[in-house]
Amino acid sequence: MTTPLALHLLKGALTSPTKRGPYAGARLPQDTLTLPAAAPGPEHVRRYARVCGHDPRADTLPPAYPHVMAFPLATRLMARRDFPFPLLGLVHTRIELTQQRPLARTERIGLSVHTENPAAHRRGTTFDVVTRAESDGEVVWHSRSTYLCRHSGSTPDAEPRQSAPPQDAPRAGARRQDARPQELEPLPSGETWSLPAGLGRRYAAASGDRNPIHLHALTARAFGFPRALAHGMWTFARCLAAHEADSGGRAEGIGFAEADFRAPVFLPARVVHAADQDTGAFELRGTGERPRIHLTGHVSPCTGSRGETATRSA
Repeated sequence: MTTPLALHLLKGALTSPTKRGPYAGARLPQDTLTLPAAAPGPEHVRRYARVCGHDPRADTLPPAYPHVMAFPLATRLMARRDFPFPLLGLVHTRIELTQQRPLARTERIGLSVHTENPAAHRRGTTFDVVTRAESDGEVVWHSRSTYLCRHSGSTPDAEPRQSAPPQDAPRAGARRQDARPQELEPLPSGETWSLPAGLGRRYAAASGDRNPIHLHALTARAFGFPRALAHGMWTFARCLAAHEADSGGRAEGIGFAEADFRAPVFLPARVVHAADQDTGAFELRGTGERPRIHLTGHVSPCTGSRGETATRSA
């Protein structure tokens, strides 16, 4: 983890207790944070690929890796004093990403991050963190992460909302409120993965996300959890890696992916990956007679007909 990221996390931890609301009607910062174009560090990419199940020798970036590259920007923005919600305690509920083409690991990528769409939720307030990656002036990758700030005083019957996409964002179809409704028939079971107690520390070392709830049972208990939790973005990335493997290891097999994080995975754990290659649906669930659903999602190929044409910066 780089020193600037560590400082942003520390600042977020220190400012969180001062952000006590009221959260209803909160205004998000209107500015956009950017990073100049740079190629990712080869060893960092290999480390991330190994822990998430991608081929560490591939020539292309794992589909979710730009999220890791932009994580310091997002953390810096959410740690600011003018950001209305406390960084500690935010719940990542949803992720969707679009890549217009496979990105080379040597490619110089510029990044930008902003927040938008605060909305009432039955458990508090949600907002989106929007990330764009550009190469030679072209938007080649775009993501939207939805976070929940849990608090009292929320509307009991409020439901998660569909947010309007930014006007300049490449989109891959209309956003769904739920990547896979729970009432559908279970997907056919695939591999069972054994997740060790130290998985959170391995992913933290590769991604920089050192939230204490993911590192040790002791630090997780300080936040009310019985054991450390797997990172939601690891579960998402691992499912994308499984899809790539089932598609013959082709990076161009993923153009759009979305997932809803339904329930935490407490470490250590055994989970079942299930997927339907015909529809692109996937899920991660527990074992046993009544398995708990941890993640549901959907993936579609990278084709010229899927989504809008990438925009070019002025």
